[in-house]
Amino acid sequence: MALDHAILVSLLEKPGSGYELARRFERSIGYFWTATHQQIYRVLGRMESDGLLAVRAVPQEGRPDKKEYSVTGSGRTALADWLHKPIEPESLRHDLAVKIRGAAFDDPAALVREVERHRQAHRDRLEHYLAGELRDFTGPEAPAPPDAGQELQHVVLRGGIAFERMTIAWLDDVLATLERLAATGPAH
Repeated sequence: MALDHAILVSLLEKPGSGYELARRFERSIGYFWTATHQQIYRVLGRMESDGLLAVRAVPQEGRPDKKEYSVTGSGRTALADWLHKPIEPESLRHDLAVKIRGAAFDDPAALVREVERHRQAHRDRLEHYLAGELRDFTGPEAPAPPDAGQELQHVVLRGGIAFERMTIAWLDDVLATLERLAATGPAH
């Protein structure tokens, strides 16, 4: 996916400044697509030049005007074109999986700390997703009733939650296997 499409989706959900867009990436879109502030600003400028975005100056007290971006008709068309094109299923190119297989030719116990580190990172991400779900979709402060955009945001977040839970379960299995193999003696 190009960053352009993630920006178009975010700005269709709600127009905003480059700074606001970067914060949204950190808070929600960043669950599945990351970009630096510099990347976002660079792409916003190009998309504006290409006619996909419109910009209006919003006065601010005591500070320079901020630029608020919104999607033009051409931007909607570009997103619709992309939405209707098939994309390749994502492959799981997974360096950790290769390391796990390679542990058969070394000491399986040597990989335990690395797998534990990955497991913790996925636990942290799961906790972040669950907190976002509570805040934005299921908690007492969540907007009700949800609109179509919110329902689709939630279904994507639920996919991320399911993925993290599956990954943690797999890493638990990996750890149990590594520990069992380490207890039985050296590899090949």
